[in-house]
Amino acid sequence: MRDNNTYDVIIIGGSYSGLSAAMSLGRSLRQVLVIDSGSRCNRQTPYSYNFITQDGERPEVISAKALIQVDFYDTVHFYNGLAIGAIKTEEGFEIKTESGKLFISKKLLFATGIKDLLPKIDGFRECWGISILHCPYCHGYEVKKEKTAIIANGDMGFEFAKLISNWTNDLRVLTNGKSIFTVAQSKVLEQHKIEIIEDEIVGVKQENGNVEQLLFKNQKAIDVKVIYFRPPFEQHCPLPEALGCELTEQGLLKINAFQKTTIPGVFASGDCHIQARSVAMAVSSGSFAGASINKELIDESFLG
Repeated sequence: MRDNNTYDVIIIGGSYSGLSAAMSLGRSLRQVLVIDSGSRCNRQTPYSYNFITQDGERPEVISAKALIQVDFYDTVHFYNGLAIGAIKTEEGFEIKTESGKLFISKKLLFATGIKDLLPKIDGFRECWGISILHCPYCHGYEVKKEKTAIIANGDMGFEFAKLISNWTNDLRVLTNGKSIFTVAQSKVLEQHKIEIIEDEIVGVKQENGNVEQLLFKNQKAIDVKVIYFRPPFEQHCPLPEALGCELTEQGLLKINAFQKTTIPGVFASGDCHIQARSVAMAVSSGSFAGASINKELIDESFLG
């Protein structure tokens, strides 16, 4: 009989990826604890797309259904709270929560996502995930052919403009300051009738998260219906780095082909290590992480 606070696996983060991993592990007869603080990354996004069987569903509906299905497995347990400490021990890991609870596990999975660092532009945050978007594969079809702006610059801006031009011909690039496009890049954008605007952005006129205009410091404004932006980010949870997990140059958790981090016994799934962010990819990542963790536990017990 196991101790009440001891598990095979602790999963920190109970959104799409964490729940997917929990299902995989529950079906593998593992004692699992999912610790979640309720800060789902796409909580402001009204609908989720490009996820087969769930296309156009509300994210909270997907989460609620997932929770019910994962809860079916009686070896999967849940704790609502924030994990604030993680220590590697001889047996595995000790996790401390904000309320002072301590939990122990052999393996640890971080499905904690990332935190977008949004610019301090009036009205921007209110539109994030609604009409200011990061991914055309997630939302581009719904805003196809609309008046569209991209906030970007340089090589990344050029590639982003090239990508978004697939969904609309009514496109402009806002560099929010001096353009650093090369002469060749500027010429190609001009050939495709993609305007470059260097004016500094000071505000977004919006209604219930729906963009109407972009406002500039020089008192000018342009009408737009959708804005694409790829924000800088940081890890949502500081615990992986506190344990010594390495990050990539982009700031994502570094993993191998089996989703193991650079610290033995610690795995990662979902947005904290995936560059291309979507619900479908988070679910896939979580499922595979669960299988990888289970295999490692089998190998350790079977081979001694």
